[in-house]
Amino acid sequence: MKLKHKVWLLSVLSLSLLFLGSCGTKSIANQDIFERIEETPEIFWGVKNDTRLFGLMNIETREVEGFDIDIAKALTKEILGEDGKATFVEVTSKTRIPLIKNGNIDAIIATMTISEERLKQVDFSNVYFDAGQSLLVKKGSPIKGVEDLDANTTVLAVKGSTSALNIREHAPEAKILELENYAEAFTALQSGQGDAMTTDSAILLGMAEENPDYTLAGDIFTDEPYGIAINKGQEAFLEAVNQALATIKENGTYQEIFDKWFPNVNN
Repeated sequence: MKLKHKVWLLSVLSLSLLFLGSCGTKSIANQDIFERIEETPEIFWGVKNDTRLFGLMNIETREVEGFDIDIAKALTKEILGEDGKATFVEVTSKTRIPLIKNGNIDAIIATMTISEERLKQVDFSNVYFDAGQSLLVKKGSPIKGVEDLDANTTVLAVKGSTSALNIREHAPEAKILELENYAEAFTALQSGQGDAMTTDSAILLGMAEENPDYTLAGDIFTDEPYGIAINKGQEAFLEAVNQALATIKENGTYQEIFDKWFPNVNN
C-alpha cells in the first residue's frame, strides 16, 4: 500500500508540475504588457540587425544602431521615463511575428509594412515612417524601373516580406528568388544570381550609400508605411506607444532622429 501511495503521489505531482508549466508558458504570451512594464520598466523591442540606416549591428561596439533603434529608445523614455530600459532582440522578416505571438518580444520596430494580411495577426501603431518599394541594380543596368522587369529578369527579395508579392503584381512575368535576409539578397545580386534586388526604398538607399557601384532604379512603385507591430489584446500598451509617438513628433525628437539617419531625404 505504501508503494502504491508513493506512486500515486508522484503521478499527481508530475501532472501538477506539467499543468503549472503549461500555464506559465501561456501567461508569458498573454500577459498584459502595460501592467508588466509599470512594475518592471523594460520594453523588449524586436529589431533588425542587418539593415543599414534602420537596424545594423556595430561590430566594434556590439550594439545595434539605426533609425528604428533610436525611435525605440525615444519611445521607451516617453513611456517609462528616464529609468526605463529598451532591450533589443534580433528579428528577421520571417521570425518577427512568431516571436511576438510567443511573447518573446513586446513590439516589433523593424521596417515592417502595415498590411491587411498582417493586421489579421497583430495590431499596428500609427505610421512612424513613410516608405515605398523600389529596385536596386548595378550601375549601367538596362533596368530603369519596375516596367523593365520581364521573363528574362530575376528579382531578389527577402522571405516573409511583402516585396515578392508586390513584384508578382507589378511584374508578373519576372522570376523571383527569395533569400533569408537582406545581406544574402545583396550578396546574390553582387554574384549575378539576380538582375535586381527589391525592398523598401529607404533600405536600398542605405545599401547604395555603402556600395557606390549600385543605384536605385526608377521611382517607388508602392506605398509601404512602416508601423510598430504589437500583439492582439494589448490595447493599453498600443495606446501608450501611439501617445509616445505623437509626443516625440510634437517635441522635435522624431525630426532630430530622422535628420541624423536621412540627412539628404525630405521628411
